[in-house]
Amino acid sequence: VQLQAFGGGLVQAGDSLRLSCVASEGTFAGYALGWFRQAPGKEREYVAAISRTGGTWYADSVSGRFAISRDNTKMWLQMQSLKSEDTAVYYCAADGSLSTIVRGDYAAVDHWGQGTQVTVSS
Repeated sequence: VQLQAFGGGLVQAGDSLRLSCVASEGTFAGYALGWFRQAPGKEREYVAAISRTGGTWYADSVSGRFAISRDNTKMWLQMQSLKSEDTAVYYCAADGSLSTIVRGDYAAVDHWGQGTQVTVSS
């Protein structure tokens, strides 16, 4: 499966933004999905995960502000109350193992989208 992420942009602190990830050359059926992000000079970090059956998990830093959802060909990340520290390139991910994503083991993730920049100005 190929993934394409889009929806990033420049917003003010406190604003909301919705990221999308679309499957091409296949579907998301059979995959756990997630979002990671990478800020300049930092390692890629786990943000949120969603299982094949819709169970969700979040990094502590975004819990209560972000919401992940999915269907068979699309995935979304609804981000609210954005902070300057949310500034990063956001990547969507698909893997056969939910634990790979929830553990934040980005080196083991099977499929990546190309990334979309989110910039939050304070």
